[in-house]
Amino acid sequence: MAANGKQKLKLLYLYKMLDEQTDAEHGLSMSMILQNLADQGITAERKGIYKDLAVLREFGCEIGTIQRMPVEYTMEKAGLDLAELTLLVDAVQSSRFLTERTANRLVKKLSALASVHEREALKRRVHVDGRVKSQSDSAFYNVDAIHEAMRLKRKVAFLYYKYDNGMKPQAQHDGKLYVETPVHVVYANGYYYLIAWSDNRGDFVRFRVDRMRLLQVSDEKATRNQQIANYAFEDFAYQAFGMFDGEPVSAKLRVAPDAMDIVADRFGTGLPVKPRRDGGAEVSVTVRKSAQFFGWVAGMNGAVTIAGPKKLADEYRSWLQDLADQA
Repeated sequence: MAANGKQKLKLLYLYKMLDEQTDAEHGLSMSMILQNLADQGITAERKGIYKDLAVLREFGCEIGTIQRMPVEYTMEKAGLDLAELTLLVDAVQSSRFLTERTANRLVKKLSALASVHEREALKRRVHVDGRVKSQSDSAFYNVDAIHEAMRLKRKVAFLYYKYDNGMKPQAQHDGKLYVETPVHVVYANGYYYLIAWSDNRGDFVRFRVDRMRLLQVSDEKATRNQQIANYAFEDFAYQAFGMFDGEPVSAKLRVAPDAMDIVADRFGTGLPVKPRRDGGAEVSVTVRKSAQFFGWVAGMNGAVTIAGPKKLADEYRSWLQDLADQA
């Protein structure tokens, strides 16, 4: 670009410079501003920069100063601060749902919202336990398509895969498309799940979103019935283990003192609690009875036990005995 053309862009270069290179802790002195402009082939004087800064303020930019020797100029960002960006970067990096490639791409976009100085603080790597490197990016877009179907009140059509005994993905339903009514999208245990109504089964079904392929919004209208209208996922979120369904049952759990935090994290804090003299408590919960629930109790190594009802406790003992017999 000709020198005269670049001179016309001086105000834009000044804005870009302040936006990218300054923050609450880092500013640019007048000599630094003039040098940066000179590096772009733009000549400027202090008096002209003062006028340009006034124009930016009139435009709505929060141009401030840091009282140092010499004085430094900085532009306050209207967007996310460093703490907020750090939180988002950590959330993206720690999500098992995202492939490493997608996570890195999102972090790069988030980092672009920070100043060049803040970007160094965002160069952090969070180890993600259990992330599968070959995991498909399709799930990232499937969630969006499912929400679009819900907005349009349409069904979704997709192929669904599970792994066979050779660890090869195999299409279910004889390779035919599932056509289901989406009810809720749930994020649990590091994965997204679709809770859908199946007309064929006359009941709710669950699919892991990352195992869906060729998902599309169907032209078929979504089913509407009383079961869907009355579906309450909020209860299911606490009752189910690993998104495995089962008969809902009321249970009393005897909880050791050092396991109270674990139970609160799992079931919430608004539970009927009967304190015990040992510092623990007896907690009343509603759970979906399943092998996954029994496995969770067993994994607590005695810190959580089933105090009642007797039928549930007996079923748990029977489950443990069956496992022991198979060992």
